[in-house]
Formats: sequence, C-alpha cells, structure tokens
Amino acid sequence: MNTHPENDHEELYHQLALSYVNGIGGKMGRMLIEKFGSATNVFKVPLKELKNTDGIGEIKAKAFKDSEVFAYAEKEMAFLMQHDVKVLCLAGTYPQRLTGCSDAPLLMFYKGTAGLEAKKIVAVVGTRKNTDYGHKLCEDLIEGLQSLEGLLVVSGLALGIDSIAHKKCVQLGIPTVGVLGHGLDTIYPYSNKTLAAQMIENGGLLSEFPSGTIPDRTNFPMRNRIVAGMSDVTVVVESNATGGALITATLAAGYHREVAAFPGRVNDTRSAGCNELIRTNMAAMITKADDLVELMNWDKDRKPRAVQKQLFLNLSADEQKIMDLLQTKDNVHADELFHHSGLASTMLAATLLQLEMQGLIKALPGKFYRTN
Repeated sequence: MNTHPENDHEELYHQLALSYVNGIGGKMGRMLIEKFGSATNVFKVPLKELKNTDGIGEIKAKAFKDSEVFAYAEKEMAFLMQHDVKVLCLAGTYPQRLTGCSDAPLLMFYKGTAGLEAKKIVAVVGTRKNTDYGHKLCEDLIEGLQSLEGLLVVSGLALGIDSIAHKKCVQLGIPTVGVLGHGLDTIYPYSNKTLAAQMIENGGLLSEFPSGTIPDRTNFPMRNRIVAGMSDVTVVVESNATGGALITATLAAGYHREVAAFPGRVNDTRSAGCNELIRTNMAAMITKADDLVELMNWDKDRKPRAVQKQLFLNLSADEQKIMDLLQTKDNVHADELFHHSGLASTMLAATLLQLEMQGLIKALPGKFYRTN
C-alpha cells in the first residue's frame, strides 16, 4: 500500500473517488484498500471480482463505474489545489488517535498550521445556549491549561461553548482546531467567519465532508465522533440533558477516552447533562483546570512560568516586599514568605489578602502563592 497517498496524485484521486461511491463508507473503504492494496487498484478490479467481495454485491459494484464518481473527484482535486487544503488519508498523514476508531472516515480535509499529533489534545464542548456561568467556566478552563506543553484544543466551531473555547485559545495563542459538519468552502455559523480565519493562522479547520457539502443537521452528530476520537479527553462545560455535547461525551467513552464535566445546580437545565454524566460515572467531575491536569496526570508537563522582576506602583513597603519574594520563583509557600519577609504572621496574612483582592497574586492549594 502506498505509505503516503496524499503525495501520489493518482492514488489521491482514487481515494477521493472511493469516498464518492454510493454505499461505501469509511469502514468498507478501508477494507477494500487493505484487500486490493490501494484505492487505485480497487477501481481496476474486474466488476465480477468486486461484486463477489464481502459486503459489496452487484449494486454497489456497479456504483464504482458511475461517471459522476470521477467527475466529483476531479472537481474536488481542483478545489484542494486552489485553496491549499490538505487531504488526510487513513494510509498516510492521518491523526493517529483517530485510526483506532472503527468508524473513522476514510479521509479528511484540513486547512491550518497546527499539528494534529499534539502531545495533549483536549476537546471542549457544550451547549450552544450557554449561561454566564458556562462562559466563565470555559474561559477559566482554557486559561488554566495554557501552561501545558504541547496543548491542542479541539471543538466544533458551533455557537456557545465551542466558540468561547476557540476564541479564548486564539486570544492566548493556544493552537485550536474546529471540526466542521460541512465542507471547507463555507463557514457555519457565518458569524464565526472571522474566528475561523484566525484559527487557520494558529490552529486549523478539519472536515470529513468535501466542498459543496452544506451544514445539514445530520452531519453534526457525525462530526462529533471526530472531535471525540482525535482527543485524549473530552470536557463538557455546560449541556442540557440531550444534545451534541452528550453525544460527543458518549462517543469518547466508547473510544475509551477520558471524559470530564463541570457540575451545575441541580435545577439548572443547562447543567442537567453534565450532572447526569457525573452521576452515572461516565464523566469525572472537575471544577477547574487543575482538576483536569490531575485527572490526565499532566502535572509534570507545565511550562515553567516566566520569572520577571516587575515594579508595582502604589504598593506599601510590605506589599512590595511580598511581590519581590513571589517573583523569585514559580510559587512560594506561606512559611517561606513568613521566614524571608520578616513580617508578623497576622501582618503577612493581611498583606497577602490585600494583594489577592487587588488581583496581583493568586492563592494556590497547600498555602502556596504566585503572582498573577
């Protein structure tokens, strides 16, 4: 089999053609390529041999000779070249986490700069009609994960939680990929067109659907399996009792990937899905980014915080003393601050509280402190 069909014009053309054959999905397409050695060989097989192949039969075999299949493939080849879209084939440069999923598509289309083999891939999903609570949880989660080495955030570019996650990533310079339920020749919802363009510069857009595929509602549940399958963990931020986020979480669990969810009030309908995932042990409960880092055992993979001496105006002498001590390392224990500051314990506690209220420092578990 050709190792990288994306670099072989003829094989890529036939991979595309295979994806257009009526009744041939990813699983069947993979079986045919494995059986006959390449997509090109599949189309060279005599009709009689093809129809006698398990799962094919006469009707599907005749579909391989349909002229429209080749017309569509030629049109798509032209689109790919014109718009610098990469094709990811199962036999080539395909996201490795996804290859283990039996229902993975035969090929996908990608436009972007982010590598899809990142060290840590987190899917962040949720309702399209988020509350202020969900909005803040999502932004705080992304912000709390930004210190992780090799992070990629994946979502579906939908309104609500998806868009909030993508936007926060763009703002912080975190690579983020949107998985679409339509072709790369359009953006849905249209209001995310600017966001999508920004994501291509520091992330990307991914779809299993060729150009010309409209955002039909049946496509989005299919899209969710890619979000779940290419990620190490799926985080549900806020979700109703039913919806796409729960589909993604269920798929992730089925792929033996981690699932996490933020809890909400018991009478809040937009947290009902998260609460149910937690109640049934399908998802681990998290309340902050550090919980997710601990769940995934990523504690040792944080980037070292840049230690930089800063001058803070309008601080008291005691406050400046504490700020100077905190800037010597990533975080400092209260006992160390007490020892080096020379402040009485009550004065130290009052000074730390005042700095925290000003948003200059952050209290960490275990009586540690760091600058914000």
